[in-house]
Amino acid sequence: MSVKLSTLAIILGAAMVAINLFGIIQPLKFANLARKFPRSLPAGFALTILATIWFIWNVSRESLSDFESLKTFLFMLFAAVGLGTCIFVRDYLAVRGAAAVMLLLAKLIVDSARWYDTEFRLVMVVWAYVLVLAGMWFTVSPWHLRDLIQWSTANDSRTRITSGVRLAFGAIVLVLGIAVF
Repeated sequence: MSVKLSTLAIILGAAMVAINLFGIIQPLKFANLARKFPRSLPAGFALTILATIWFIWNVSRESLSDFESLKTFLFMLFAAVGLGTCIFVRDYLAVRGAAAVMLLLAKLIVDSARWYDTEFRLVMVVWAYVLVLAGMWFTVSPWHLRDLIQWSTANDSRTRITSGVRLAFGAIVLVLGIAVF
């Protein structure tokens, strides 16, 4: 997928600002929604299906000369794994789906930042590697995201502080997308 780094930074930065602004303005509602996320089946289905389609699309764009004859079989296999996950791995499905999306988003960020000749691109690249680590960690032990959400939303003050930190990072990414990339 070819996305300009500026476009990607603006979209991701604006999304982070909007979500975390809600956490600052309405910390109780934000905390309640966030605490429901790890076991949310609708979010899990949506994120897992998104990750499956995105992964299949990424593979379809790759040059797989050694596996070209198996491409159709591989696509069916990947689709079956995504669907099977939705059916048979419902415990923390939202976290697992989010983790897969984090890994795919990290690939998109690194691919988009690859050719920019500015050190500020490292903000995005480091963020991508943090997403990779988080995606791997939450895939293996999804209850850690539940625990992290519980800790960060333990009270209104902590919810506002953690939302403020994420909002500040989102604002930095947004400004980089507008002014630098």
